[in-house]
Amino acid sequence: MSIQSIAKADYAAPPVAPKPARAHSKLATVIRVTSGNFIEMYDFFLFGFYASHIAAAFFPATSEYAALMMTFATFGAGFFMRPLGAIFLGSYIDRIGRRKGLVLTLAIMASGTALIAFVPGYATIGLLAPVLVLIGRLLQGFSAGVELGGVSVYLSEMATPGNKGFYVSWQSASQQLAVICSAALGYALNQSMPQEVIADWGWRIPFFVGCSIIPVVFYIRKSLQETEAYLAQKHHPTFSEMMRTMTANWPLVTVGAMLVVLTTVAFYLITVYTPTFGKSVLKLSTEESLLVTLCVGVSNFIWLPVMGALSDRIGRWPVMAVCATLTAVTAYPALSWLIANPSFGHMVMIELWLSFLYGSYNGATIVALTEIIPVQIRTTGFSLAYSLATALFGGMTPLLSTWLIEVTGDKAAPGYWMAGAGAISLVATFLVYRGIVKERVPAHA
Repeated sequence: MSIQSIAKADYAAPPVAPKPARAHSKLATVIRVTSGNFIEMYDFFLFGFYASHIAAAFFPATSEYAALMMTFATFGAGFFMRPLGAIFLGSYIDRIGRRKGLVLTLAIMASGTALIAFVPGYATIGLLAPVLVLIGRLLQGFSAGVELGGVSVYLSEMATPGNKGFYVSWQSASQQLAVICSAALGYALNQSMPQEVIADWGWRIPFFVGCSIIPVVFYIRKSLQETEAYLAQKHHPTFSEMMRTMTANWPLVTVGAMLVVLTTVAFYLITVYTPTFGKSVLKLSTEESLLVTLCVGVSNFIWLPVMGALSDRIGRWPVMAVCATLTAVTAYPALSWLIANPSFGHMVMIELWLSFLYGSYNGATIVALTEIIPVQIRTTGFSLAYSLATALFGGMTPLLSTWLIEVTGDKAAPGYWMAGAGAISLVATFLVYRGIVKERVPAHA
């Protein structure tokens, strides 16, 4: 079966057509399903935003570089739990239902967030502090392994015909709202509290805010209805059946992961790593670095639905190919120019260019991934592809960016990492949309 036929079949009406949903009902559904995605990503971003404070509280070391490396290693460890979450929680969602699975992922995430928010520092409880923080990150990673996939699949299955790109883009757009809220709250704290107070305990306040929102999000998400596409399936495969289908389609899942490499690397470079890059490399103030991140979040929020809708009109392939090429060609020169001309205004300019590339590529790519994965394993396959890309590439971006600068002496070295991600995703786009890698039907089907 070709990619084009998969996409057409995915647009086909279910056996029993549901009554047309009113516009405000669709809007309410989008808000319900993305609310959990917002809070999960909010907590993920906070870890990156306050990396230097977390390093001082939980990972005392002989140098700032060593403490940051341990902190970003803990940050990255959560991403290695994502493939496990994708397989086990993804198969649960494909078998039991989208709604129940999304409620479960929220519960697991809440546990990890509470650990990070309330654990005392190393000075109080010693080695137990970094161990508990690590456990919190692992729980967050296990949950996030399927959260993005579950939300994306839900949005793709409730979208109106011909508008899947626009609807699915709100999964990523909700992440940008989390970036905006995190950066705005961080900026407000820096304006209202002395730096020594923030370093001591003030950095925990945004985590406490996240914990207080979770009960509201639980209430909202529990009101979700199951999707018509899921209910229309006559057979929901068992775990062993899904694993056989996954095994048969491993080339497609692998190429799907390659498609997402650019999305994950760009996202973590221009959002999570930006505050650290601004402060440690460009020597900007904390307030300036957070303002840059805020601008990036707003820019991402605008470009994602715009380019998702454009991909509905002109196709996924043109948007993805152009943006991947531009990233491969311009990422390093852009950062190199910024290093040579460091200033707040120049950092905003470069970050907004990278934001345009990320938002445009991602707006088309996430919906493309929901279209190329077989419907029987849509949540599991999507989540595994996304999790592999995030674990091996995106989640390692803050750690590798810090390491690359240290070992090469080139402060623009993270640009090489982003350019390489663009090249990988360009190859994957070609493999998928030229029909070189296709869906495979397992022997048991």
